Amino acid sequence: MNAAALLQLLIAFGIFNVWVVRFDKPTAFRGGNAQTMPEEFRVYGLSDTTRKLVGAVKLFLAILLVVGIWMPALAVWAASCMAFLMFVAVAMHAKVSDPVRKAVPALCMMILSLMVVLSY
Repeated sequence: MNAAALLQLLIAFGIFNVWVVRFDKPTAFRGGNAQTMPEEFRVYGLSDTTRKLVGAVKLFLAILLVVGIWMPALAVWAASCMAFLMFVAVAMHAKVSDPVRKAVPALCMMILSLMVVLSY
């Protein structure tokens, strides 16, 4: 397995962890004083519909990143989209004046996604 494939799996499992396993659990990285994903989106001033759409898109992209191990063009597209969404996540943390440490996971996922794009 090459480095890009490992990064793709890391990103996919990270997204699954955030959007499925830890969805209703507090973390040190939630925006503002939010304890759950729905609360975090409210902190950002975003609707439940937006949260559901973003979650569905991120999970879909995570699946495409795994499939992209065998279809590199798909991996490039999915990683590009993921990098954009992670950029927006970093911007949302900035919007609510979060300390930089809260944006570190999104920033790392953005960088990993860009590394996937650049590896193909």
